[in-house]
Amino acid sequence: MSRTTEAALLVAAALLAAVGVAITEFTRGNWLDAQVAITFIVFLVSFGGFYAAVRIWAPGASSLLLPTAAFLAAIGFVEIYRIDGDLAAIQRWSLIVAGAVGAGTLWLLRRSGVAILNRYRYVLLAIGVALLLLPLLPETWPIQGATVNGSRLWVRIEVPVLDRVLSFQPGEIAKVLITIFLASYLAERADAMATVDRRIGPLKVPEPRNLGPILVAAAIAFLILIYQRDLGASLLLFALFVTMLYMATARSFYVVTGAVLAIGGGVAAYLSFGHVARRIEAWIDPFAVYEDAGYQTVQGLFAMGSGSLTGSGIGLGRPDLIPAAATDFIFAAVAEELGLAGSIAVLAAYALFVAAGFGIALRSKDRFRKYLAGGLTAVIALQALIILAGVLRLFPITGLTLPFMSYGGSSLVANAIIVALLLRVSHEERT
Repeated sequence: MSRTTEAALLVAAALLAAVGVAITEFTRGNWLDAQVAITFIVFLVSFGGFYAAVRIWAPGASSLLLPTAAFLAAIGFVEIYRIDGDLAAIQRWSLIVAGAVGAGTLWLLRRSGVAILNRYRYVLLAIGVALLLLPLLPETWPIQGATVNGSRLWVRIEVPVLDRVLSFQPGEIAKVLITIFLASYLAERADAMATVDRRIGPLKVPEPRNLGPILVAAAIAFLILIYQRDLGASLLLFALFVTMLYMATARSFYVVTGAVLAIGGGVAAYLSFGHVARRIEAWIDPFAVYEDAGYQTVQGLFAMGSGSLTGSGIGLGRPDLIPAAATDFIFAAVAEELGLAGSIAVLAAYALFVAAGFGIALRSKDRFRKYLAGGLTAVIALQALIILAGVLRLFPITGLTLPFMSYGGSSLVANAIIVALLLRVSHEERT
């Protein structure tokens, strides 16, 4: 795909978001207003600035990633605007910040490239763990942790000048830093981890000294996340560890061990945490607990079922009846108003993004870049898979956000960094 076509697709995504806002206003009985123009300008500024940074500092990068991310963000924004205009106003600012952060990431890597990340892997790991610890800060401090929906994931900062409190999820950035650490460590130790074994009875297991730093990092991250009761992020991080270990070594030992540990951890979580037990009950038979834990799942199923082939139309459905429709269940809102056709378009966009990301990894000759691109792509793929499986009732609800689409500035910023790093890896390998 040429850069001109890429630019045209970005403009098309901005138009898609603006037209979606216009249709929403029409269904409310309103005429065109400033919201349509503001939406178009915000998408042009956000993704246009990101595109300009790619042309300047990563001209050899893949042209598939940015338009796909813009398309998903446009669909998600339309549904957020349709559900809650106030959330959409905040999401517009988040899009601008995310575009600036993505462009800034490319600027920071313009000379040394991603090699500098390989050099400071333990520093990045320490920062990642510190970010995971931030939500544990006392609620009486200016920078304070906050508990939302039973999970302590948020950090709030009081800004007296603005007379408001800013909030973000530091774990979103932490997962990117931990992925960089894993890619760097595995690039150095993959051969030894794939071939050097220690026999315990009839079993051959990897040498403990090669797994030591990874197991310590994983244990710290998991203990923090479990203490915060953020089991969705714990599951994502655990799946990422197993995926990257298998990616680097091609050993089924990690997959089998990971599956056993995941099942054991799930049982322990079910017995230890009440909100986890409620989610599993809602997954097994949501209609039996319809008035309690199953309400969100059932409303999502009703919404997707009523969407049919082409959907009810933007602004004509009732996604407002689904709890957390703008975050956890935004795919159900899309399925209701855009139908099976719109749902398949969203799934195809994620498939294209993941295929492009793994394609960058496969083409990379440098091992660190290969594992970095593969790991970052796996983050998007696993997060999308886990939340989509929860909405479709193939898996318990985990509370994760759908990448690029769900409401949330922290997630958008983290995903923008992932896109920027993938673009930079693609550029370096091509040039």
